Amino acid sequence: MSTAEARHTPKRSPAADVTGEGAAAAAIEAAGPVRAARGARRMVVTNWPMWVVGLTLFVDGMDQYIVRGSSNQIKAAFGVGDTAIGLLFSAFILVNGIVTMPAGYLADRWNRTRAMAVTIVLWSLISALGGLVPTAAFGLLVVIRASLGFGQAVTDPSGSSVIADYYGTERRGRAFSIQQCLSYVGLGMGLAIGGALGPLFDGRGWRVAFFVSLFPGLVVAYLCWRLPEPSRGTADRAHVTHSDEMELADDDGPPLFPQGFRHFLGDMVDGLRKDVGTILRIPTMRYALVGVSTVGFVVTAVATWMPNFYENQLHLTQQAANTTFGALAILGGIPGTIVGGRIADRWVHRFLGARVVIPAVCIVISAALFMVSFIPMAFAFVFVIQLAGFLAATACVPALRAGLSDAAPAHVRGAGFGAFNLASVVFGAAAAPIVTSAIAAQFGDNYRTAFLIILPIAFLGAGCLMLARRHIERDAAKVFEAVVMAMAARQAAEAVWDGAPGPAQDEAEVAGGGEGDT
Repeated sequence: MSTAEARHTPKRSPAADVTGEGAAAAAIEAAGPVRAARGARRMVVTNWPMWVVGLTLFVDGMDQYIVRGSSNQIKAAFGVGDTAIGLLFSAFILVNGIVTMPAGYLADRWNRTRAMAVTIVLWSLISALGGLVPTAAFGLLVVIRASLGFGQAVTDPSGSSVIADYYGTERRGRAFSIQQCLSYVGLGMGLAIGGALGPLFDGRGWRVAFFVSLFPGLVVAYLCWRLPEPSRGTADRAHVTHSDEMELADDDGPPLFPQGFRHFLGDMVDGLRKDVGTILRIPTMRYALVGVSTVGFVVTAVATWMPNFYENQLHLTQQAANTTFGALAILGGIPGTIVGGRIADRWVHRFLGARVVIPAVCIVISAALFMVSFIPMAFAFVFVIQLAGFLAATACVPALRAGLSDAAPAHVRGAGFGAFNLASVVFGAAAAPIVTSAIAAQFGDNYRTAFLIILPIAFLGAGCLMLARRHIERDAAKVFEAVVMAMAARQAAEAVWDGAPGPAQDEAEVAGGGEGDT
């Protein structure tokens, strides 16, 4: 059976085989309450939401890599070495990973666009505080940077969940490619800005660098606040009905702590347990999470310390090393992600498990090219080979994120992307800066040797993604079966509601209101 047939041909009860008890919740979420659906606001979706969500990654990437770009001056100011700087980066990543699952839980229950807006305002202000830390208090700087992990932990699962609800299967690859493109632009600009500002003012320019993302962050927060919240699962329903319109959620979402904070914490622990159980019962997610964690380790190691390789082994200046890697991220990341997004959308029906096969092949090609680039040769050849490697690496991201969106029911997509982030961070990326710098230190700060030891781990991640190949089609089909059956149930409920005489019918008409376009 083809993917398209699977998505339009219900075969079995989703309650029995989507994810146990999670199927019922998926059906309810996909259908939506009868009264709300009758009066739901609708809009024809443009490209604007994908750009707004992408800008959140742009600001976050710029903020992170401004610090990386001025790391030499931070080391000198605080009197620390590469291992301490690795701890500074790892603290952010570790907190990000720990918080990401609770944040994913909230993304599945609260207004996501408003949560993103508030979070971005807070992280912009906290980031600026880093520029005021006394040079005798490196630990305080670590704490401040670590606290910023809360920001990305909220915005990433919320933003990815919003993208999946705005754009159906045919457009998700492109939507996630825009999101990732802007992330690479932020990375490149952050390195360039940090490298340029760091040496200024007798090496104290790193303090100015911490304030750069403040104003852009506030602007992006405003755009998120103004972005309408889509109804959960509306893109899946639109895919089934071939509609161009998406339902919008009610502006007045549920209160944050309706029964008190303590009761909320208990509900969250229980809800997370159920959500994680739902996710782990999806075979695609199990294989993908293992693959993502290994790949995340390698990618973080390379992204953190590649400028040091340029400085130590290729003898570039600090600014030239940061500018080179920033150019690599932009020149390779943008076209690679765009091409990857188009391939993810166009090839989804062409062969079995395309959404995971494409990332696996791209990872193998990328790791092989980067290993070749560490053979001693002229810098021009190193740059060209690494550019090709970066193109291949970034091409895998849209397909992988779109595949996870396809395989996870709408009611747990926030938790699914939280688990995606948790696996890549806690079990992969968090240790990468410290481990890589420690290995390099054993070989006289030789990052060429450290990378050659670490890169083969990526092949293990690619193998895990290939194991998901025969599962992703079935998992995606189950999600759409649940949507189809839930929509049929909602239509039956509406028919009963319309035929109910007396006050109940009047109440329904008042509660439903009129249907309009936004």
